[in-house]
Amino acid sequence: MPELSTESIESLQNFKGIDFPGDIRFRQILVTGPPGAGKSTLIRRLGGWSEEGYLDLAQKHWWRSEILSVRPREIHLGIPFCGLTNAVSVFDAQFLDRDPLPAVAFDRIVLPPHKRYFFSVDWYRRYVFEFLLPPAELVFQRRTARARHSTHPVDEQLSLEICIAQLDVFRRLAEHLHNHGFYVYLREGMETQPLRFVDLRSLP
Repeated sequence: MPELSTESIESLQNFKGIDFPGDIRFRQILVTGPPGAGKSTLIRRLGGWSEEGYLDLAQKHWWRSEILSVRPREIHLGIPFCGLTNAVSVFDAQFLDRDPLPAVAFDRIVLPPHKRYFFSVDWYRRYVFEFLLPPAELVFQRRTARARHSTHPVDEQLSLEICIAQLDVFRRLAEHLHNHGFYVYLREGMETQPLRFVDLRSLP
């Protein structure tokens, strides 16, 4: 499936000196991305929930998780991969030790029900996913620098190729959530303008 194009979001608002899409609320934001993307730095800048959360996207009712009750928040994602029984993070050995690295099993990602009644929760509008996806070379540079201090166990297995693969997983996951109705946007860093997907099928 071809990669969706992106475009800059023109209508913006500013939270704590950072530009965000103008049609979202501060308390909707869930920040995710691969190791070294800058998630923790962004959340600290926003004054959001500092404790990292973990969501297993292959588990039923992940959208009801208590970790999502406080936002904005940094979240790590458990992702189902082809050939792996359980969902894992992109920094887990079960993912990194496979050769070649496994593809995302999109058919195993559980999606919430759509809003059917007036008083039902619209899970697709309750959360807004920000995918923080800097260039792979920058991620590799950041992680190489911090690996010298042994502060992050996720940096023990590190190469530019791994950084590229991890970013690709999150980019494809962002497209998948967008295609199924979640509000998703991307950015390379705190100082860059947020981007949204352009669905060519919806264009005249």
